[in-house]
Amino acid sequence: MGPHPERLFPPEPGLRKVARELYEAVATLPLISPHGHVDANVLARDEQFPDPAALLVTPDHYVTRLLHAQGVRLEDLGVRDVGTGEPPAPEPRHIWRLLCRYWPTFRATSMRLWLEHELAALFGIEEPLSEQTADQTYDQIAEHLRRPEMRPRALFQRFGLEVLATTDSPLDDLPAHRALRRDPTWDGRVVPTFRPDQLIEAHGIARWNELLDRLATVSRIDTGSYRGYISALESRRETFMELGATATDHGHLSVEAEAMSESEVSRLYDRLRLGPRQRGDEDAFRSHMLMEMARMSADDGLVMQLHPGVWRNHDTAAFARFGPDIGADFPVATGFTAPLQRLLDRFGSHPGFRVVAFTVDETVYSRELAPMASYYPSLWLGAPWWFLDAPAAMGRFWSAITETAGFSKLAGFVDDTRAYCSIPARHDVARRTYCSFLARLVGEHRLDRSEATEVAADFAYHSPLAAFRLGIQS
Repeated sequence: MGPHPERLFPPEPGLRKVARELYEAVATLPLISPHGHVDANVLARDEQFPDPAALLVTPDHYVTRLLHAQGVRLEDLGVRDVGTGEPPAPEPRHIWRLLCRYWPTFRATSMRLWLEHELAALFGIEEPLSEQTADQTYDQIAEHLRRPEMRPRALFQRFGLEVLATTDSPLDDLPAHRALRRDPTWDGRVVPTFRPDQLIEAHGIARWNELLDRLATVSRIDTGSYRGYISALESRRETFMELGATATDHGHLSVEAEAMSESEVSRLYDRLRLGPRQRGDEDAFRSHMLMEMARMSADDGLVMQLHPGVWRNHDTAAFARFGPDIGADFPVATGFTAPLQRLLDRFGSHPGFRVVAFTVDETVYSRELAPMASYYPSLWLGAPWWFLDAPAAMGRFWSAITETAGFSKLAGFVDDTRAYCSIPARHDVARRTYCSFLARLVGEHRLDRSEATEVAADFAYHSPLAAFRLGIQS
């Protein structure tokens, strides 16, 4: 049986035909992955994936989150307890059986669309998962994983990946990226992305001092003063760019940005490092540093990504045991117009500056994001992200945005995944959904077929290259 070849296309026959033809025009275009969380070591080491659970379940918090919602313990899904450092107890086959047992939980979700695509395309599994066939499907996947064509680098080519961006701390000296650059047998393009959040969110004097000391070590610049701290961050940005980076990423709760004077922020920096701190110091520093990150991007050309509005590590007990990125991060109401006013007033028309704004708050589509993107040259709009990278939610985003801002300010699609084999599945769902959206516009005579074909190709390929400045390889 397998995934239906016309899944996600409109049910009306005429529109379905248009969507299918649009999709066929873009289905095989190379994949541009400008924002994701796959570890570059996966490709640098190019080792065989260990087992089906380690590949398809444990690293994908979209999957583990829904299983946990059914009462499955995270440790039973292979999520590592960072408090004890002990390896997870369950056997991989047990984890796979849990996925199969709770397969009905995934009905009508985007996670099911992705998993069905992966299972059919990579492993030839076209029947729904079930408890009865759990061991059979596990063995079938495990047998495939032993084949050379299932190694990470072979899959990179098979997926049609043209560029893959990772997300990296400034404290990381990027040895995997360096190894890939030096490897004469590797010709793929994997680039780092500069993610300085932990160096901007000044929570806890001891912890923050430890991080800034590590920044001093990796940059070889003294961070004892605010000026040294800024120089160290600028130096790390230069290193990231030397290894191919074209973007930064900022995932703070708010995007409020307001600059302070040099003397004010120097005093604030000293208080944050040495104490005693005053109420609001951490928020004021973050706000100033977002403006500084914009200033640096205007200077060096790195595209500034903003991913606000997520309450991270909501389950504090689970965070203490398992660390971040376990699926316990949830949306909150988000604003852009007022918080970004000073930043865009200063840099919104700057020729060297570009900012890509993402949201998980649907209420700001037509009220804030679309109007601002239809005015400021520097502001592009990121893909429907996280909880909104599902078919119906993506359609709502495009409908609300394009009526005001058009298509030219859309940054394409980002897969935002740690689960390597889900990358082509996620892009396929997005391309199918976008072609269905465009088919309806053709049916309403708001676009003609040639325009729709061009817009579909932009979304799939040209727009992310342009938005993230990935078109010229360094």
